[in-house]
Amino acid sequence: MKGPFVSIIIPVKEINDYIREAVPKHLALDYPNFEVIVLPDKYEGGEEFEDDIRIIPTYPKTGPADKRDMGAEAAKGDILVFIDDDAYPRKDWLKNAVPYFENEKIAAVCGPGVTPPNDSVYKKVSGWVSASLLGGGNVTHRFIPQEKREVDDYPSMNLLVRKSDYEAVGGYDSHYWPGEDTKLCLDLTHGLGKKIVYDPEVLVYHHRRDIFVPHLRQNGRYGQHRGYFARALPETSFRLAYFVPSVFTLFLFLTPFLNLAISPFFSKISSLLITSYGLLVTIYFVLLLLTAVWVYEHECDWRVALLTIPAIFVTHIWYGIKFIQGLLSSELER
Repeated sequence: MKGPFVSIIIPVKEINDYIREAVPKHLALDYPNFEVIVLPDKYEGGEEFEDDIRIIPTYPKTGPADKRDMGAEAAKGDILVFIDDDAYPRKDWLKNAVPYFENEKIAAVCGPGVTPPNDSVYKKVSGWVSASLLGGGNVTHRFIPQEKREVDDYPSMNLLVRKSDYEAVGGYDSHYWPGEDTKLCLDLTHGLGKKIVYDPEVLVYHHRRDIFVPHLRQNGRYGQHRGYFARALPETSFRLAYFVPSVFTLFLFLTPFLNLAISPFFSKISSLLITSYGLLVTIYFVLLLLTAVWVYEHECDWRVALLTIPAIFVTHIWYGIKFIQGLLSSELER
C-alpha cells in the first residue's frame, strides 16, 4: 500500500548549496508516494535534480508565506509538508509522520529540527542556545528530540498539514513573516478545533545561523513578532515564557539607575535592592556555566560550550528588546 500522496514544499530565494544538499535527501526517503516542490524567485535551469522535482519560479519576488501558499495550490498531495530550504529530512521522516493522518482529529504533525553534526562551531553554538533550557525555555523540543506531545504553535521548518484543513483556514497569512506559522497553527487548533502532534521521530536536520550577527538578526525578528502576537494573537503568544527575556533585560539595566535614584532617600530599600540584584545576577551566571557544562556533555567540544555562555546572554538581551518593540507596535512591517 502506497499511502496518501504527499507534497513537500520548499520556499527559497534562489537555488543554493543547502537545496543541493537537501534534494537528494528528500528523493531518498523511504516513503513511496510523494513529490518535491521547490519555489525560488527565479530559475534558469542547469541543476542535476531538475527532472526529479518540480521547480516553480515565483516571479516577482515573494515572501515565504506566499511561496508556501503557491506551492500548496500547485500541490497534488493530500498532505502538505513544509520544510525550510536549509533543512533536510531523516530517511524515515514521512514514514513516521503520515500514519497520524488516519485520525481525522489531527490536522498537523511536526518534529524536531536538529543541528546537523557537520555544522560549523558557530552554527552549533546557535543550535545549543535554542536547545538548552536556559536559552530555549519551553520550546527546546523544537531543537532536540523530546517526548511525544500535542502543541498549538510550531515553526514551518518541519510541519506537515492535511491539505483539506490547510484550505479550510485559508492557508498562511502572508501579512506576517516570521510568524505566519503561528497564525496557521492557531487557525488549525483554535479555529478548527483540531490537534497538532509533535513526534520526536518526525525528525529533520536544520542548519543554524552563525553566531553572532546572523543569529541575533534572526532571533530579533522572532522576538519582535512574538511581542506583537502577544497582543494580536494572545491565545498562543501571551505566555509568561515569552516575557521573561524582556523582564530580565529591564531588570538588568534599569535596576542600577533605580538604585541611584532612591538611595539618598531610602537607604534600606536601596540595600535590599542591591543585594537582590547581586544574588539574581549571580544565579543567572551560574546557570550559564551549568548550561555550558551540559552542552559540553552533549557536544564534547569546549569551544562550543564556552561560546554558548555569551551567546545565550546576548540572545536574551536582544530578544527581550525586540519583544518590547513588537509589544508596543501597532503594526508590523512585513
